[in-house]
Amino acid sequence: MQRSTIFVITALLLTRPPLDATHAFVHVPYSTLTEAGVASEPLVIVVNRSNPVDDVSFSELRKIFLGTRSHWANGRRITLVMREPGEPERTAILRDVCGLNEDQLKNHFLHGLFTGEILVSPKILSSPTGVRKFIFNVPGAIGYLRIGDVDPSVKVLRIDELLPEDKGYRLHVQAELVNGN
Repeated sequence: MQRSTIFVITALLLTRPPLDATHAFVHVPYSTLTEAGVASEPLVIVVNRSNPVDDVSFSELRKIFLGTRSHWANGRRITLVMREPGEPERTAILRDVCGLNEDQLKNHFLHGLFTGEILVSPKILSSPTGVRKFIFNVPGAIGYLRIGDVDPSVKVLRIDELLPEDKGYRLHVQAELVNGN
């Protein structure tokens, strides 16, 4: 545990841009500091507002994001929406939900599509706006957004009966640095 924490801290320090007077942390509601002292914000799972599902278990979420669960309880096909490789939100989902890295996920979907165990690969979108619009227009869609990117066009799911502001909520992504005051 301690070794992995040191690795994560080192990796974060080596990969983040240096701070100067033109960079500051974005003020995000619900942002928290991790054990490593890095600001984070909740990463929320969102679906189309017409989806009757309000809560998913973490194990169900894993099956959905790995493509092994292809339909909602009402029979509607699940359409998985993900951000592009390299995006911090995607990295957090791969790590925390799927337990895989990019190469492992790619191989998982290639194998599953080839064997027929997985019916369709995820839809990849480049922006939070694209994710929201896609989910708004596709009743069976599910994806993820930073809490600050959520608007009334999508519905936030509880995970194991927890909302992002609840203690014990498991999905977080490192808060972004932006230019500005």
